[in-house]
Amino acid sequence: MTVSATYRAFVLEQLSRALPDVRARSMFGGVGIYCGPVFFALIGNDVLHFKVDDLTRKHFEAKGMRPFRPFGEGGEVMQYYEVPAEVLEEREALVVWAEEAVAVGRRAKQRKGKRAGLMAS
Repeated sequence: MTVSATYRAFVLEQLSRALPDVRARSMFGGVGIYCGPVFFALIGNDVLHFKVDDLTRKHFEAKGMRPFRPFGEGGEVMQYYEVPAEVLEEREALVVWAEEAVAVGRRAKQRKGKRAGLMAS
């Protein structure tokens, strides 16, 4: 899984126009993208993927987008879906889709925190 410097720069530029406090971090050959402390997107093989859940996945599937599979077609499916090219290139649409992905990231973080609290009890 590789990410070119030009694609990474393009995605970060687009996202920084849509969201505050966007930053990227290299990880496992790809790039993780955060809005503040919330992990909400990743880039793998020069494709941007947003975090999804049961509330948002349908929007991606309706556009024919596919899930991120880090180990190829027969491998595990992660809860990240390709972002349509027209969304990435259109600021108003990107704001809506990116904010939804950040909200999914926040919900996931809250669930994780609650589970950790239950285990500590």
